[in-house]
Amino acid sequence: MPPETPAAIPDIEVPVLVVGGGGAGLTSSMLLSGLGVEHLLVSALPTTSTLPKAHVLNQRSMEILEDAGVAEAIYARSTPAENMRAMGWYAGLAGADPDLGRTIAKIECWGDGGQNVNWQQASPLRSANLPQIRLEPVLRARAEALNPGNVRFHHELTRLVQDAEGVTAWITNRDDGSEYTVRARYLLGCDGGRTIPRLVGIAHQGLGVIAQTATAHVSADLSQLARDPDVLIRWIWCPAIGEMAVLVPMGPDHWGPESEEWVFHITYQGEGPHDLTDEQIVANMRLALGIPELPMTVHKITRWALEGVQAERFRAGRVFLVGDAAHRHPPTGGLGLTSGIQDAHNLCWKIAAVLAGQAGASLLDSYEAERAPVDGHNIRRSMENSMGHMAIGRAMGLSPEATAAQNWAKVKRLLSGLPQDAAHRATAMRAIRALSMEANELNVEYGYRYASGAIVGDGSTPPVNVDEIRLYEPSTFPGSPLPHAWLDDEAGRRLPIKDLVRPGRFLLIAGENGAAWCAAAEALARANDLPLDVRRIGHLDGDLFDPRLMWARSRGISETGAVLIRPDRVVCWRQAEAGDAPAASLAAALGTVLGRHLVAG
Repeated sequence: MPPETPAAIPDIEVPVLVVGGGGAGLTSSMLLSGLGVEHLLVSALPTTSTLPKAHVLNQRSMEILEDAGVAEAIYARSTPAENMRAMGWYAGLAGADPDLGRTIAKIECWGDGGQNVNWQQASPLRSANLPQIRLEPVLRARAEALNPGNVRFHHELTRLVQDAEGVTAWITNRDDGSEYTVRARYLLGCDGGRTIPRLVGIAHQGLGVIAQTATAHVSADLSQLARDPDVLIRWIWCPAIGEMAVLVPMGPDHWGPESEEWVFHITYQGEGPHDLTDEQIVANMRLALGIPELPMTVHKITRWALEGVQAERFRAGRVFLVGDAAHRHPPTGGLGLTSGIQDAHNLCWKIAAVLAGQAGASLLDSYEAERAPVDGHNIRRSMENSMGHMAIGRAMGLSPEATAAQNWAKVKRLLSGLPQDAAHRATAMRAIRALSMEANELNVEYGYRYASGAIVGDGSTPPVNVDEIRLYEPSTFPGSPLPHAWLDDEAGRRLPIKDLVRPGRFLLIAGENGAAWCAAAEALARANDLPLDVRRIGHLDGDLFDPRLMWARSRGISETGAVLIRPDRVVCWRQAEAGDAPAASLAAALGTVLGRHLVAG
């Protein structure tokens, strides 16, 4: 057994050890490489995910993945925009009755394939859809290219010890049984919660189990049955079993109804599928969809709980929990993987700044303060989304206790068009419209605001939103993501404002008459050796121009004011007007964010 004290001479010394090779770990690795931080990634698993699992990547996450250099490769493999414009609800899938498979309703999802103007105004990138079995190899290839030889799968952390200066970890190479030690300043636990939380004494709090689910990943030709090529997720209400079923295309070479692979979920009330054999689950799937003889290859059957879980703490000393190690979500809303990607984005620049001596160690305290409330909200939203789907079933009158004939009679009332069935249909349609809180939760994805020691308030009142879930209203209120705007340079070349924020660097954006702020920021950067860029943006004057007045609409400052943006594209300070002492104001603000005293310059 290894000793209880750190190894005297570790085999490897590295500033950061990343444990886990899923979406959060691989994103952390790519971002750390982009920030110039030496690190090692180990994963106990022999390869990337063998389960489709999460698949929706929202706009904010795609921006982060663009930073990592993989957005283009993801879009190339992702569901085409025209095949992910809507969610649909269906009266079964197939069968002898002509009403089986009929569309009950559709609603837009995830920006209508990039057509929804609200989503266009939020980001220059559109949402993507790529299951983890195909996403993670893309991330792994990029991480390995950026950090050759230091992304190691089938290398398991078995033990760790912390002290005031760092973490010592014992790693076993499961391919040959050899063991080695790693000494790191910081450790990122991205292992889905399998090992790291237990080793550092962090418990998880359950926010409730909603139901039990069985998932089948299959290859089958459903092209003649899965209608509506614009639909990404099909919610199928199955009279034969009285339960909710979900059908999602998985590609890989074709999408929409032509998809070669599919994931099918059945959600069970009560005890669920744990006592069912794989054969029984497949039989239930065939019965639910009305496809008893359709040729099909079953790749994998899994069973899991619809539940929300969050770590009591996101940090223990020099160990940080990231992604599923810190929080686990029901899949509804696509907020699990994306939350983990955004955890990594929040944390990695802070670690890089501390390692480079640009920030005090107190900056790292802001990670949990900022991400835990957002992740907790995302868990609750995921659970509410799941319960919303169950409410639709109740509104339709489906019940697992009823006979297939009784359930089918209820479904047919939704399709009859008869006056006596109008109220029944109206109740069901209202429940479906309410699911826009999942399909159109743009303010959940973008409208969060951080509050921590790394955000400097300006004394203003937060904007009041008309709809806190569905409607995102861009703002530079401190703690908010940088609003999107298209800008032009002197040559008329157009670029998104997000591209002004370079890896590991702060950005000061001044109004067109804010030259004093720019001069103060440049002097501050020189005097303190800080990574700080400056730009003036205006419609008529500036270093860059605001041709559509997108920035003017949301900037929240006058032509003499300024906004300070962190490396993770979060507004950390602003002043609406010119100040009497811009250098001192900036030094105080940025010093607060970085947790160190700055000379005004």
